[in-house]
Amino acid sequence: MTGFKDIIGNELIKEQFSEAIEQGSVSHAYLLLGEKGMGKKMFARSLCLELFCEHPGENGACLSCPSCKKVISGNHPDVIWLSTEKPDLIRVDEIRQQIVDTVDIKPYLGRYKVYVIPDCERMNQQAQNALLKVLEEPPEYVIMLLLCGDETALLETVLSRTVKVKLKPRTDAMVKEHLRMLFPDAEEARIDLAVAFSRGNPGKAEELLGSSDFSEWYMEVRRLCRDIKKMDAGRISAEAEKLSSEHGDISGILDLIQLWYRDLMMFKVTKDIGGLLFKEERRTMMELAPICSYEGIEEIMDAIETCRIRLQANVNPTLALELLLLKMKEN
Repeated sequence: MTGFKDIIGNELIKEQFSEAIEQGSVSHAYLLLGEKGMGKKMFARSLCLELFCEHPGENGACLSCPSCKKVISGNHPDVIWLSTEKPDLIRVDEIRQQIVDTVDIKPYLGRYKVYVIPDCERMNQQAQNALLKVLEEPPEYVIMLLLCGDETALLETVLSRTVKVKLKPRTDAMVKEHLRMLFPDAEEARIDLAVAFSRGNPGKAEELLGSSDFSEWYMEVRRLCRDIKKMDAGRISAEAEKLSSEHGDISGILDLIQLWYRDLMMFKVTKDIGGLLFKEERRTMMELAPICSYEGIEEIMDAIETCRIRLQANVNPTLALELLLLKMKEN
């Protein structure tokens, strides 16, 4: 469990919250926005530490006072995390029972009473309307933290009554340092690849580096991109079928293929082997760079995006992948 000082990045947001807490001007409802892995739950927990700490110092919450310990253990009576029976739905009765019916009960220990709603976009319309009653006229001690990955799923009336706080992607350097601390024995090449793949999302980078699936994708894409020029139509069709049937996250495969060709493009321009993400592919890059044109690599990059669009439009995955592989072979 960490306080604000231990959260990487988003310094301005942390400063604004710290100032609001110090000045007693915390808003009644915040919409914490960011894709999965961006740290919305960690941010909410850290904010609760800052709100309830009994002995805050220059670096924020002390993490050792009774209130901090209660927040860290999940046992603080004034911090309520909404619990749900279904993973993809927040029902109206859950909002009523856990929030609407308890909101008038004053805080037991602290100045505030904090309600946290993870993945609040799961609320159906009835649940949002029930929550709206609290958002419109909240008791002065209530703070609502709505954690959201897709604000388009929320009613405009709900959005208009919250302060939007969008967590921003971290820099590659921040994510890399974060991974080095968590995975001290990880290979540098794998760390670099996870950083590039995560696009500034530290949670995604953690998940990737610790995932056996990611290692399999990595080896599969290396083999595929290295051997594509030698494959005939029948082999390409078989590879497309294999990819579509064995990998649930085809978008992840596409991201890795994109990074592989990014390496090829960068090496063709710079001749810098040290800058490769796929460091084991030095020899392949050196062989392909002279015979692949810039236009050809750009056509492959365009084909990857076209494949994504086709998959989103529910085109047969095998067909979409086969067309991509043919374009890769052609160029």
